[in-house]
Formats: sequence, structure tokens, C-alpha cells
Amino acid sequence: MHRIKKIFTMDKREKLDMMDKILRELEDLTNSQTSVLKKIGQIEAENINLGDRFLEKKLPDIYEHADEALKEATTLHTEYTEVRDKFVKDNKLDVAEAPE
Repeated sequence: MHRIKKIFTMDKREKLDMMDKILRELEDLTNSQTSVLKKIGQIEAENINLGDRFLEKKLPDIYEHADEALKEATTLHTEYTEVRDKFVKDNKLDVAEAPE
């Protein structure tokens, strides 16, 4: 039985559209991570009144991991924006297309 590999090649404009979509998704990711940090902060604030030592011990570790993930996602977004911008410049996609 033969397996047929379907090779999908994108033109430059399609590739740019996909890169833009990925950048939007990376932005969503950083927004989600920011929300996670805010939620952890809320739990920590509520625990001030509760005084649960288990939460006092565990929440800082979770916050640290979420904060590191946010930093990495933000860095990835910034670096991928540079990759996208170079792709645009190298392929002259920043020039407005002439109407037909």
C-alpha cells in the first residue's frame, strides 16, 4: 500500500498570514498567563485572612512558574515579531499591492 504524502506549500502572502495568526495566538498566550498571575495574586490576598500555611507554602512556587512562563511567552512573541518583520522586509511584502 502506497502512502501519498501531500505537500502543502504556501506562497509568501499565505505564510505571512500564518505568521500573523501565530503572533495573535502568542499575544493571547501572554494575556492568559497574565490572568493566571493575577488569579494567583488574588488567592494569595485572600489567604492573608485565611492564614492557611499549606497555601502560603505552595502558591509562591506556582506564581514563580507562571511568571517564568509569561516571561518566556513574551520573549517568544517579541523575537517572532522580529522574524516576521524580517520576512516581510526580505520578501518586500511591506509594499502595498497595486490594484488591478
